[in-house]
Amino acid sequence: MFVLFVLGCMTCAQSSSGFRQNALDCNDRSGILCTEVYDSIGYGGAYTGHDESALLFYSDVPGSGNTGVYFLRLPKDPPTQPNQNGTGGTFNFQLHPTFWVGMALCDDQSAPNPGGSPGRPNIPCTPNSDNNIFDGSDPTLTDYIGSHPGTGFMEMQFYPPGWFSSCDNTNRWCSALLTFGLSQNLNTGSIGGCSGPGGSPVEYVNFAFITKSGMPGGPPSPQMQNGATFTPTTDTLFYNSGDLLRIDLHDTMNGLKITITDLTTNQSGSMTASSANGFASLKFDPTGATCTQTFHDFHTIYATSSEHTRVPWAAHSFNIAFSDELGHFEYCNAVNGSDGTCLVDGVHDLDSALDGAEDDNFCFDATTAGAVGFVPIGGCTDSDIDFDGVSYQLVWPGTFTNTTRDRSLHAEPVQFTSPLFKGTKGESRNYGRVAFEANLPRIEFDTNPPCQRHFSNPADPVPGKDCVNPPKGANFYPLFTTAQTEDENCIWQLGGAHLPGTTNTFGGSSTAEYGGLLNLAYPARGGMPTFRYNNFRNVLRNNPCRHDQDEGEGEDYNHDHAKFHDSASQPQNSSLSYQDPSQGMNLQSVNGVRSITHNGTCVSFAGDGVLNNNPGYLFTFEACDLSALGTSIGNFSVVVTGPLGFLYQKSAVLTSGYVLINPL
Repeated sequence: MFVLFVLGCMTCAQSSSGFRQNALDCNDRSGILCTEVYDSIGYGGAYTGHDESALLFYSDVPGSGNTGVYFLRLPKDPPTQPNQNGTGGTFNFQLHPTFWVGMALCDDQSAPNPGGSPGRPNIPCTPNSDNNIFDGSDPTLTDYIGSHPGTGFMEMQFYPPGWFSSCDNTNRWCSALLTFGLSQNLNTGSIGGCSGPGGSPVEYVNFAFITKSGMPGGPPSPQMQNGATFTPTTDTLFYNSGDLLRIDLHDTMNGLKITITDLTTNQSGSMTASSANGFASLKFDPTGATCTQTFHDFHTIYATSSEHTRVPWAAHSFNIAFSDELGHFEYCNAVNGSDGTCLVDGVHDLDSALDGAEDDNFCFDATTAGAVGFVPIGGCTDSDIDFDGVSYQLVWPGTFTNTTRDRSLHAEPVQFTSPLFKGTKGESRNYGRVAFEANLPRIEFDTNPPCQRHFSNPADPVPGKDCVNPPKGANFYPLFTTAQTEDENCIWQLGGAHLPGTTNTFGGSSTAEYGGLLNLAYPARGGMPTFRYNNFRNVLRNNPCRHDQDEGEGEDYNHDHAKFHDSASQPQNSSLSYQDPSQGMNLQSVNGVRSITHNGTCVSFAGDGVLNNNPGYLFTFEACDLSALGTSIGNFSVVVTGPLGFLYQKSAVLTSGYVLINPL
């Protein structure tokens, strides 16, 4: 479900291919912008969706389902350029047109039971409440999944530079907030007032770039989107490869708000999924003669995050998750300019789909790519249903044991921390458990032989047979691994098992990491559920990548700058850096810190320091995280003493940056 640069500049490339219309058409297998529904909604049962490898985060503590802070480093491309025969470098746009962090939302117009059904009145969604959990499979009980309030899903997507999946041709990243809903009552099969070809249900999407002003560049809503919606402007927040981002997700009175701070450039932007910003749902009215939409604020749906906090119409089982999107680049050596199909297959292309279907569609040739400033290679962006494209080759970071060769040809991995959420007292907390999940069974419908994913209502002859990981046709499937940063923080990364500094590969193969088949119940017509194997899932008993130290960085109104991190378990590796330009002052801690003390969302510590490279100074430092109050980022105070009675004191409120205190 990614948006492409060509959505905004299709006429400058290959407008005859109809790429923009197809990418937004969730009723066709070309609907690569669309979320993965548990069953095909395309005309004639056409497939919509793609491969999503995901990392899920669980906690039973309130706040875990509706807040989150990630730190994410955008990966750099390798120094070696890609070439047409696949022997050059592999850039990020070839591995994944996007990756994202997600969260479930309230949407009363969306599945599973909008408008109600016989014996099941529609239950309005109460934001931020686990009273919305209905995931039982027995239709006679009150927790039956068919009674679940209407649910949407949010994805905060990031788009890499270099090709038609990019924001522009300046080698920068950008990001967007998207919400998805399904206009169908799953208990009756009724379609809302808006329907696709052949009366198929419509999956609708809101789209808005993250902007510096917090205002959309064009109308986000399903019926009002236009060229301005998908075209970045000077207000769009751009990032450079290698930048470290802080991503803050939390619900507000006006809907879910996402704020991204680029800690490398000190720029920030935001977007709120609000009625005021033009976010809307398609109105569910199966008797309506016209298709209309209703504007509203999109709030988070659950208080917690667990195996029970699902989006009932989605293939995946997640609420709080990070996901990559795979299978949207295959080499193509010649393109049909009239319809965007591939005339001459590129390297790796096996065309091994069971029914002989061709998946080389929505293609662009090397000449066109180079003419608009992109990497001059030809390729196709359709869903890779036979798993033979670039995403499924040994071209990911960490797939070579020779680190130098790996870095020369492969992109860096995307790296991110486990998210932290705000507890009821504003304290930062870790998620207690994680799960690995891949929706491969859902999309292995055309392998030879295909996955038999239907367990009951209907049932395949041998449910689960030929549902495999890695999928047939693939030479590789990427893994989530952990590593330690220089300041002793744990990070997740995606790629192979040989990334430098890796601390855990979780079995070292996708088969081991993603675990066994997951049997999920979904609402179905006739009042009885259908059971499907749509995912592999492996739930760990703990969170192996917790955030266990305080940290912060930022400036006050005078541009005094503070950066710190401290860990009670490793005080010798803790540090403070502080600069006051007006006083010509540069303080650096030495030999760690001591006397680390916590008081609510504040931390204080002391230590030895050098001032302007001169030893013999002592300091005490305190910082507080005030973000939960919604009034400021945080504050700090510093006292420095030294030779000849030297004394310096400063207390100030941060005007930029972040403070993260005492994760539990």
